[in-house]
Amino acid sequence: MTNSTTPTSTTASPGPRAGRREWTAFGVLMLPLLLVSMDVSVLYFAVPAISADLAPTGTQQLWIFDIYAFVLAGLLMTMGSLGDRIGRRKLLLIGAAAFGAGSLLAAYANSAETLIAARAVLGIGGATLMPSTMALIRTMFRDPGQRAKALGIWSGVMTGGVALGSVISGLLVEYFWWGSVFLVNLPAMALLLVLGPILLTESKNPNPGRFDLLSVPLSMAAVLPVVYGLKEIPSEGWHTEYVLSLTVGLFFAYLFVQRQRTTASPLISPALFRGRGFGPAVFLNLLSAFAMMGSAYFTTQYLQSVLGKSSLEAALWSLLPAVLVGAAAPTSAALVQRGVERAHVVAGGFATAACGYGLLALVGTDSLWLVLAGAGILAAGIVTVMSQLMDLGLSTAPLDKAGAASSLLETGAEFGGALGMAVLGSIGTAVYRHGIPATAPTPAHETLGGALAVAQQLPARTGDALITTAREAYTHGMQAAAVAGVVVSLGAALLAARALRGVTVREVVSE
Repeated sequence: MTNSTTPTSTTASPGPRAGRREWTAFGVLMLPLLLVSMDVSVLYFAVPAISADLAPTGTQQLWIFDIYAFVLAGLLMTMGSLGDRIGRRKLLLIGAAAFGAGSLLAAYANSAETLIAARAVLGIGGATLMPSTMALIRTMFRDPGQRAKALGIWSGVMTGGVALGSVISGLLVEYFWWGSVFLVNLPAMALLLVLGPILLTESKNPNPGRFDLLSVPLSMAAVLPVVYGLKEIPSEGWHTEYVLSLTVGLFFAYLFVQRQRTTASPLISPALFRGRGFGPAVFLNLLSAFAMMGSAYFTTQYLQSVLGKSSLEAALWSLLPAVLVGAAAPTSAALVQRGVERAHVVAGGFATAACGYGLLALVGTDSLWLVLAGAGILAAGIVTVMSQLMDLGLSTAPLDKAGAASSLLETGAEFGGALGMAVLGSIGTAVYRHGIPATAPTPAHETLGGALAVAQQLPARTGDALITTAREAYTHGMQAAAVAGVVVSLGAALLAARALRGVTVREVVSE
């Protein structure tokens, strides 16, 4: 038995190589992962049709959007640990059934309340599917090179799914009814339920200990208030209720950590952090999500509200950066396999992201290709980072705790994404508001969308002047946020070069 508390690691010895069966199973696993990531953005184009059909209130409409991400983030750690105990394949199949049921309920929802409940069920299913797929990759691919390749594809599918979700949504709503955006999930989940038991081998912790029920509400009380506060701050500002939400979440996070350190059978074992590379992998993965979501917050609005593209046009244009993303993860995996130190590859990925942010800092009010190039370079750098950090985090964690390790990496990414939108969004919003004349109507000071709406009600010359001013102010805010993104990305590159120096991986079966 290998001792995971050893302070240094040795290079991973090649394990048994995966064959056609494992790669076929891997392809099946990518379908639910793609759909789970697509569900983050799949409602973008369906909202007008849903509003006309179900007539939700403003609050209900927000919950239709947000409940999925909140439930998913809040349950990731619980589900990852549960999969280690009952079996990752079993949890995956349970999650697939729940995701399919939630999709069917959402597609034929006849009220806003029913749709909110269905989206919550989808969040529960998503929370089981994400860590289960990653943990199963850890157990299916014992050869380091194959595992790195598989996790690189995993990262690319996860990133691409968010962009693809809005495009698929637009096309389906164009030709079918809004419920069709949920029905597309059913064939993939049915395929997983049929082929999963045949192709996937069950894996779990042989000695998991009892399940610590108290840690479940503590983890949710830590995650949900923080994610909620960070999500609302970019659009609403640093109001007392959001600061209080962050404070409450951090307080429960402290209680959760203390519980994991003192209970005999923790939900997230502190032993995970004894491996030299796991802690840095979690934190640097958080920073990578910070960079990715912080940029997405601006570029999607820029394409629509500054350049004047329709929602579907903006979604289609946003697919172009995926060309660079597709090559990023395989290239980084090949570099590591050829002997380039992982610290240098991760640092290079962050430096590449900084270059992408640098291009975004140069945009004007009519810079379509510059924005797409910046977004593509940034995304390629971040996918390089994420694929390597996922591989490092899973490889340095004990095999019997692969689910918990996966869920912690994913939870860190959720925090990082929310934090990126909050910090960079706040910078951009502050600069935007500073650029709007004091005499402009109040809605124009809040958001660019508000300024464009108000301008339609003003005399032509006055409205055109406000639109021009608002678009310039938003672009300046985007530039300022991009400069901050350059600083964060370069700082992360330096941190990665230092924290990951000399870290290699080995096969760790159990503690």
